[in-house]
Amino acid sequence: MFSRAPQQQANTPAPFYEKVKQAISHQIATGVWRPHDRIPSEAELVAQFGFSRMTINRALRELTDEGLLVRLQGVGTFVAEPKGQSALFEIRSIADEIASRNHQHRCEVLLLEETQANAVQAVALNVKEGTLIFHSLMLHYENDVPVQIEDRCVNATLVPDYLQQDYTVTTPHAWLSQVAPLTEGEHIVEAVRATPQECELLRIKEHDPCLLIHRRTWSASHIVSHARLLFPGNRYRLQGHFMS
Repeated sequence: MFSRAPQQQANTPAPFYEKVKQAISHQIATGVWRPHDRIPSEAELVAQFGFSRMTINRALRELTDEGLLVRLQGVGTFVAEPKGQSALFEIRSIADEIASRNHQHRCEVLLLEETQANAVQAVALNVKEGTLIFHSLMLHYENDVPVQIEDRCVNATLVPDYLQQDYTVTTPHAWLSQVAPLTEGEHIVEAVRATPQECELLRIKEHDPCLLIHRRTWSASHIVSHARLLFPGNRYRLQGHFMS
């Protein structure tokens, strides 16, 4: 099943886990295993290579850290899609970003509600604490792999029909851009650890790094929405281009 990895120089044999990594990387590089293909289980790899489970596990962990594999709890290990990227210096819909890669976008709406702004939401929207606002929570998928949790609060006075939209056929960003045209945007990016609930939604492990974008958008002089966009760090990167 695996081709022989390139010979190491005499007297400097590669560690066993490196041999496993080289063999798996070769399968991916040559197209034998393609993005989203499920690779053999740890037990199957132990049988194929004759190495210990600890050795196989280390190889898979390092390949996951390097972005070649994606490990989904309770599901298996898969060849990673080359990392998606989110625009840093422009405001785009995640559905458009995914479509630009010729991939399939799907959204699962977890929550749509009218609520009173707490202290954090009030500051984000520049309204008084206790003001009625809209709150939504959604999970975005790329080719059925979860890639973003979108936690958004919206100024209900500016967009009173927000809760009536079908966000399985459009995105909040796309709809808001139509009814309250964007005039200004703000991105704040940080590296974070997801909560246990977020880890479960994104199918990642507890200590896997994540990228968090705080995005505020204005229409005229009013803040329309604030979105907390959480990405698994091993499936996404940020890219921007600017000129002086």
